[in-house]
Amino acid sequence: MNAMNLLPLQVTVAATAATVILALWAGSGGGARGAVRSAILWIDRITTGVAAVAACLALTIAVGAGLWQVVARFATETPSVWSEALVRTALIWMAFLGVALALRAGALVSIDVAHRYSTGAVRRALEAAALAAALTLLGIMFWFGWMMAQRVQFQEMAGLEVSMSWGYAAIPIGAMFAMVGAVAQFLDHRSEELETAV
Repeated sequence: MNAMNLLPLQVTVAATAATVILALWAGSGGGARGAVRSAILWIDRITTGVAAVAACLALTIAVGAGLWQVVARFATETPSVWSEALVRTALIWMAFLGVALALRAGALVSIDVAHRYSTGAVRRALEAAALAAALTLLGIMFWFGWMMAQRVQFQEMAGLEVSMSWGYAAIPIGAMFAMVGAVAQFLDHRSEELETAV
């Protein structure tokens, strides 16, 4: 493995370890711990709200462009050259921003059997391991998504005539929002379905 591929992994692992340690430290108690926890949850409220609005806007754009594509093709018999690319790009943005919302709500697949039958330190260790795995994956997505967005900045999307970076930028931006959501979920659980599941 060359140094170019090893560096992102090293940085991601170090940042993940630091973030998990910070989250474990801020997870309980008052004073400075409570202040850090409150600050992270305040940032999360803003970022989750922005991600939700942007994901809904992306879905609205995709529906509108898809509707126009159908009307143009069948009603006017002049297919639109831009609508398919816009639908695809909007759906990509919606999906990557939606990951942040799903992580924050605790709606992604989890190890619910282990979570349900563990308590105390074991449960917290499982949650910390899940957070570390999520942050590692999201960190790698951020790093390589950023590199891809830079690499394709001079290429244009067919039909839209805008830089392909606009499509690839969904990966690092969505990963950033999702990282905040993952840490906030660790600090303030919103996965009631685990406790009520039968």
